[in-house]
Amino acid sequence: MKNYLILTSMILCLILSCKQKKLNNEVVINVKDSIETSISKKEIKTINQKPYFVGSGSEPFWSLEIFSDSIVYRTPTNVVRMPNVKPILAQDSNVKRYQIETESSKMAIQITQKECANDMSGEISPYAVSIEKKQNTETVYETLEGCGKYITDYRLHDIWVLESLNGREITNKDFSQEFPNIEIYSAQNTFLGFAGCNQMNGTIFFEKDLLRFSNLVTTERICGPANKEYEFLRALQSSIRYSIENNRLTLSNPSENLIIFKKVD
Repeated sequence: MKNYLILTSMILCLILSCKQKKLNNEVVINVKDSIETSISKKEIKTINQKPYFVGSGSEPFWSLEIFSDSIVYRTPTNVVRMPNVKPILAQDSNVKRYQIETESSKMAIQITQKECANDMSGEISPYAVSIEKKQNTETVYETLEGCGKYITDYRLHDIWVLESLNGREITNKDFSQEFPNIEIYSAQNTFLGFAGCNQMNGTIFFEKDLLRFSNLVTTERICGPANKEYEFLRALQSSIRYSIENNRLTLSNPSENLIIFKKVD
């Protein structure tokens, strides 16, 4: 009887021990899953966030990426991530200067719109980049020179058909053939389309929150008196801002919305 009680007690302890081990293992697994999920979401967010300006230079090699919320400076041996700040704008030319100060360093980044050639490859970029930087323990700034470009919003790359012009929804009375439409090529900064009577093409100028349609060329077909092509082209070339929401591309200037396009599926 005594041996039976001892054996029963041993079996009961073994069952409780295994159950506790299983519970512990389950907790570890759940915590691990939670950590992996958190990391995965963070990676997805990082992948989806794209820089709107990139620059680089050689001797020494460096690169620069400007995001909506941060500025990343890289060298072959170091990566520095700094908060983005509102740039100081020059009054008489397209020059932006970012003054950044952290606990350990200071950096001034100047972006100037002018033709810039890479020292090694000879590749031409539309912007020159100058960087002055130093650690807080240093007294002399190091100056770096390079080139850069803005990355045009990939969401613009699509076919858009006119829906509203100067605050009024268009009808067949405005464009009897077909409504004006435009196809934008973000990677090439070009566009082509139909203006309501004539074919058109041109280039786009893009910076953060800025979009201009320029170098516009059209065919020379004679349009009817009721056709609103001239009004459309004038509004297109007068716009300087854009927004994309609900499959709509809105072009505007500081005082009013000029054009609303609808995305073509």
